[in-house]
Amino acid sequence: MYDPTVARLTYRALLGRRRALMLSALPALLLVIAIAVRLLGAADDAVAVNLLSGFALATMVPLIGVIAGTGAIGPEIDDGSIVYLLSKPVKRPTIIVTKLVVAVAVTMVFSALPILVAGFILVGGSQQIAIAFAIAAVVASIAYSALFLLLGTVTRHAVIFGLVYALLWEALVGNFIAGARTLSVQQWGVAVAERVAGSGVDVVSEVGLTPAAVLLTVVTVAGTWYAGQRLKMMAMTGEQ
Repeated sequence: MYDPTVARLTYRALLGRRRALMLSALPALLLVIAIAVRLLGAADDAVAVNLLSGFALATMVPLIGVIAGTGAIGPEIDDGSIVYLLSKPVKRPTIIVTKLVVAVAVTMVFSALPILVAGFILVGGSQQIAIAFAIAAVVASIAYSALFLLLGTVTRHAVIFGLVYALLWEALVGNFIAGARTLSVQQWGVAVAERVAGSGVDVVSEVGLTPAAVLLTVVTVAGTWYAGQRLKMMAMTGEQ
């Protein structure tokens, strides 16, 4: 279920100069903010939680997921080069799973790692805050990558829909409307962070850990499966 050639082509597409710069922008901003807060002497557990939850997990991770998830397959569909892959003796699910693995790896590197570093800059190892939010970013990266990879196979406007979801739903609706939080990948990640963080840290998710784990699994598995089905349909109909 993993093809090295497909992976190499996908990494090359995702880590080109322009896309790499876009992927690096928000992590760099997070680290700059963390350093500034630390130098100003304003860093404490509450500030770290607010920054890592409110900015990193709610805005940075989904936006990086949009770039990596849609970029793993969307451009190939748009320019018609997907035909090259579909003409090879590689199973469609293998193509999707390989692209998902690459998208997840890229999203993790550009989100979980900077979050871990930013957390240690802010509060060191206090209450495992850095580790908790890094792990939350890892699990959220998997769901976001599957979701946005699926969008890339469903519509040519995947980036637009992805940005609407990331900026409107996750950063705005999911943060301020209680009922919508159940369907927020960010809140599922926060549920993981809540479990990992120390009991004295004010990390609270609107979703319990078990429902969050189930929803993360369902979104990842269902999104990956349907993306594979969409790719099969393209092969059968000759869609470009």
